[in-house]
Amino acid sequence: MFRSPMSIANSIRAQIPPIHQEGYPFIGGFALASLILFWLWTPLGWIGVVLTVWCALFFRDPVRTTPVREGLVVAPADGRVSMVQPVVPPAELGLGDKPLMRISIFMSVFNCHVNRSPVAGRIERIAYRPGKFINAELDKASEDNERNSLVIATPAGRIGVIQIAGLVARRIVSFVREGESLAAGQRFGLIRFGSRLDVFLPDGAKPLVAVGQTAVAGETVLADFQIGDGGRVYRTD
Repeated sequence: MFRSPMSIANSIRAQIPPIHQEGYPFIGGFALASLILFWLWTPLGWIGVVLTVWCALFFRDPVRTTPVREGLVVAPADGRVSMVQPVVPPAELGLGDKPLMRISIFMSVFNCHVNRSPVAGRIERIAYRPGKFINAELDKASEDNERNSLVIATPAGRIGVIQIAGLVARRIVSFVREGESLAAGQRFGLIRFGSRLDVFLPDGAKPLVAVGQTAVAGETVLADFQIGDGGRVYRTD
């Protein structure tokens, strides 16, 4: 069956995720540098092209389908679940000094870095803290690294979400303000380039993910307050 060039072009375009507006200055900068490198030496120019494509992929902002039933907690970031354990939350969250279940998601420089709200609720607090830029996979990064923290009030309790800068990241960008209401899966910020997201669950919540799993922002369910889960066993192939 004959397919028009326009139909083929539309099919290809549908497979290319949109780019977040925060990325355009960086992509433009990489593209300009590539042109200069081509003028200096062609092989360098092609390296610049590869880096420009990588930069565009880094700032991709694909459409996500978010489960919206009350009680669900979805992943705020793309990446690998690196830690699932009870930890005393940072003081700036105001969530007390008792350990709460923390789920950490590590984002490599190849993951999409647009962050999404794990729940529907009102932003009760935003707290920014400057710090270091050590490897975000290390546990001490939660205390030492630059971070931006949100406390979201929900019917199930207050949930903490922390954007943590990493070894390469040098800028945490927030799109929201205190007092705003968020929908589950709504974009609330991003981090440039490579970092981590921590989610602190209210007391009694049980995680539905394990270390090593791949999380998809706005889609992967991290926890569910409306089910009694007695614990799960995971197998890694």
